[in-house]
Amino acid sequence: MSDLLVSIRHAKPTDAPALAKVFDAAWREAYQGIIPGVALEKMLARRGPRWWRSTLSRGRPLAVLDIGQGVAGYVSYGRCRDRALPAGGEIDELYLAPEYQGLGFGRRLFKAVRNDLRDRDMERVAVWALADNARACAFYEGLGGRSIARVDERIGGIPLAKIAYLFG
Repeated sequence: MSDLLVSIRHAKPTDAPALAKVFDAAWREAYQGIIPGVALEKMLARRGPRWWRSTLSRGRPLAVLDIGQGVAGYVSYGRCRDRALPAGGEIDELYLAPEYQGLGFGRRLFKAVRNDLRDRDMERVAVWALADNARACAFYEGLGGRSIARVDERIGGIPLAKIAYLFG
């Protein structure tokens, strides 16, 4: 892995197929057994290359982890969408392809986005994670996130708890 050229850059429309592939692999790995099977498959089916191209045209920042051979992860972020949270910024999604998890790339993506949000005068940042996704919760807690809210969201007909973490 030491020979890889690793960069974090803003996503381009040509990244759409790779983003769809990372999303599919990361979500299958993270949510199988948490999100009901049929609901998970529907969510995955909606997020193909066309969806990603459309998302990129909307203007909300999306950065990718480019390992020289292609996109290995992504992070979507911007102004906090939940006015009830005491945060100016929000990280909507941060995912890596399973083979790149546990190697420090998630931390690098997180830090790059925190710096970008600080540059935009958004010091306090919120991130939501499903409570049953122990790996994601441990990741955000390990980065210093404080749990500040918990809500249930119905996914596939069942309530799943989400935790909001605050940084800054």
